[in-house]
Amino acid sequence: QVQLVESGGGLVQPGESLRLSCAASGTIIGFYNMGWYRQVPGKQRELVATITSDGATGYADSVKGRFTISRDNAKNTMYLQMNSLKPSDTAVYHCNLQRGIDHWGKGVLVTVSS
Repeated sequence: QVQLVESGGGLVQPGESLRLSCAASGTIIGFYNMGWYRQVPGKQRELVATITSDGATGYADSVKGRFTISRDNAKNTMYLQMNSLKPSDTAVYHCNLQRGIDHWGKGVLVTVSS
């Protein structure tokens, strides 16, 4: 059974940084495409960044140049380095793994506020 557990969220001020982690169990992440999504209450979940099994990355326009997605296959963990955070980045961040169906973590809250 695939399990994804996010960590690293919290409350930061605008301009600060956070690094989110997504630890996987029940599967080997190196074979699959993964991504980070975020959701604000009352709004649809939106794509933040993706990384393929080959390591190719993609980003939403709103985070390009500020966020970096990466993965450590040896640790079975994916990361999202978030720099220059803005209040508009406030959301619950979920990791996703595509293995036949979409697998999701429960999410971690990121709050950017002064």
